Amino acid sequence: MALWVLLLTVGANLLLARGLSTQADDVLQARAEATAQTVQVAADGTVSVLEARDDEALDVGTWIVGPAGTIVERPPGSSARLDAAAVELAGRGAGTRELEVDEPLRLLALPITDGGRQVAAVVTSTSLSPYRQVERLALAGSAGVAVLLLVIVHLVLRANVTRALRPVRQMSAQASEWSADDEDRRFGAEPRPQELAELAETLDQLLDRLAAVVRHEQRFSEELSHELRTPLARVQAEMDLLTSRPRSAEEVREAHAAIDRSTRAMRSILDTMMSAARSAHSAPVGRARLADVLPRLADPVGRGSGTPVVVHCPAELVVGVDADVVVRALSPVVDNALRFARSEVVVRARREEDRVVVTVEDDGPGMTGEVATRAFEPGFRGDPEDGHPGAGLGLALVRRLVVAAGGTVHATASPAGGRVTVELPPG
Repeated sequence: MALWVLLLTVGANLLLARGLSTQADDVLQARAEATAQTVQVAADGTVSVLEARDDEALDVGTWIVGPAGTIVERPPGSSARLDAAAVELAGRGAGTRELEVDEPLRLLALPITDGGRQVAAVVTSTSLSPYRQVERLALAGSAGVAVLLLVIVHLVLRANVTRALRPVRQMSAQASEWSADDEDRRFGAEPRPQELAELAETLDQLLDRLAAVVRHEQRFSEELSHELRTPLARVQAEMDLLTSRPRSAEEVREAHAAIDRSTRAMRSILDTMMSAARSAHSAPVGRARLADVLPRLADPVGRGSGTPVVVHCPAELVVGVDADVVVRALSPVVDNALRFARSEVVVRARREEDRVVVTVEDDGPGMTGEVATRAFEPGFRGDPEDGHPGAGLGLALVRRLVVAAGGTVHATASPAGGRVTVELPPG
């Protein structure tokens, strides 16, 4: 906008200057033509001026130049420099010239011809000071008007922009407040101007992504707490036993070994969970021989359960998943089976075409169709009133780790014991 105002101001002043210059030339041309009417040229080329001519025309700056550059008439008070300039201009025929003496002057020459030959010339002059003064006043005025216009336009635009952006600020403030206090609030599809509707859609998408990140972080914290609870409880129990009464050297060694196993398990849990969280959609690439990994799930001391876990696994069976990921993915399944088993839990592994299938079975009451379908949903519990302190996160973690490793997991509905099948890529 400022550029357009500047261009208009400059253009207007240029047009004004051109108009004043044309006006000065018109005044000079009219005066020269009036003076030329009083000039007579004799047959021998002598130039004379009629006596009836108005002598005041010379007072305003008029020269009559005869043949060979002789000055027939000059204005009163003319200087040698002005005379020379008038003669030089008359010699060039019709034309104009600007000259700076005591003030800026413009001279115009009008040739007088006889038989197509120039025999004399009239040169008139006028001061350009009034025209320059008008130009300066016009420039100052137009500059003032331009500045005033810019100020007015700025104020109007600022008011309009402020009014137009007020809903944007309000929506931004609402989005910021909702992201902190009410992450489920959204702007929705209420009628709005198109620009605000697009902004509302963008902010809703941003809030959706932010809510997803918050839920992911909350779920990760809950899953990590869920996984660390058992080994931490074992460490605390061993420490309580060590400090409750004097113990033999053998008992102390066994307690230290149990604490060592629990702390190693905690470190393994932390490494696996953090690695899975960083990779987000892919578990760490690795390779593990199931015959070495699955017995870790059957450790009766580590699990603190009197129910045996029986493992059936071919010695040569290998999966393309890190060993710690396998343990973390199967541990909640085994723990869940131990809760419901009457006499034992059986873990079987086999190769089926391009997959390695691991099943965890118990001889408990089994699962209904709804429980089998929703078992791996975060926060779902088949029987919330069973007194178990879990939060329904263990099997959700199983599915996340297995899917990230490129596998699948599902539960089978049956009244004759629980069955969970985990399929992993071969190594």
